[in-house]
Amino acid sequence: MDFSKIFIKNASPTKVGGQAILEGIMMRGKDRIATVLRKPDGGMHMKVDPLKKPSKWRKIPIVRGVAAFVDSLVTGTSILLYSAEMLEQFDTETVYEKDKMTLWLEKRFGEKGAFSAMLYFSVVLAILFTVGVFIILPTALTSVAESVTENEIALNLIEGVVRILMFVLYIAVISKMEDIKKVFQYHGAEHKTIHCYENKLNLTPENAQQFETLHPRCGTSFLMFVMVISLLLFSLLGWQNLWMRIGSRLLLIPVVAGLSYELLQWAGRSDSWVVKVLSVPGLLLQMLTTKRPSNEQLEVAIAAMKEVLKEEDARAYIAECGPDGIFKEITKAEEETAGDEEKPDDRDAGRSED
Repeated sequence: MDFSKIFIKNASPTKVGGQAILEGIMMRGKDRIATVLRKPDGGMHMKVDPLKKPSKWRKIPIVRGVAAFVDSLVTGTSILLYSAEMLEQFDTETVYEKDKMTLWLEKRFGEKGAFSAMLYFSVVLAILFTVGVFIILPTALTSVAESVTENEIALNLIEGVVRILMFVLYIAVISKMEDIKKVFQYHGAEHKTIHCYENKLNLTPENAQQFETLHPRCGTSFLMFVMVISLLLFSLLGWQNLWMRIGSRLLLIPVVAGLSYELLQWAGRSDSWVVKVLSVPGLLLQMLTTKRPSNEQLEVAIAAMKEVLKEEDARAYIAECGPDGIFKEITKAEEETAGDEEKPDDRDAGRSED
């Protein structure tokens, strides 16, 4: 691992961050979010949303980390659902039928209400999965080690190692899936584009391609910081019975998240040897979660980056561009017309052909 290509000397760190999604990238700037998707015809689809002004909680150390984590979880899930919905619309060859739950939610709450319900259900499901698999399960499995040693520090360290190994194994397994491989390529495109901007080069695929796919200020590194900090913090709590251990771990989740956020922000601003050592676990994990992107994928990341760097006031809009790379804003009327063309007339629903 060449630190000189990751912690680049004289680079100017930016607060712009991103997220790889299905067939695209979301970039988050100081006042807006830009989501850009690659369409099957080679063109791109862009959705821009203004950001709300930061709350007072975002100024308090540790607490701001918890707020940022919750916000990124909700926003990230929303963007993923949106990308999946748009990819269904782009796919004109496959007919997708809404499941009964979606139809029931739309009938009861309308389309927007149904989307919000699915969003928060997905967030809750993601939290339950994470807590169950990466917090409760490791501490339960480690109970087996009590027959080998009664040393409390050793048992806590074993639990932490089991948690990290389970997380790395999970990433390694899903990285074999074809759709996830492409998401990881877009993740690499995000990092290369940010490196390119931080090094004051013109945002072109050729310039971005010369940089590494690893970046010290990455959400993957945040997750690894969470694992390492939880290992150290939980080791100070002793080794109570199973239910007390589970309760203490759950109560300390906000503290772990807050500390991990502060450490990640520091890592993004500094290139000291201490930061480099602390960043190694996260950078190693990024070797699994990032892949070398194509120039076409870099074009998507660059389009999103250019949008969030604009100085004009942020506003919500949707734009499309063809293979020529020129975006054209879509008016509300055009958007509604496009939606009507994709949906069959309700009056024809259920009719059989003659």
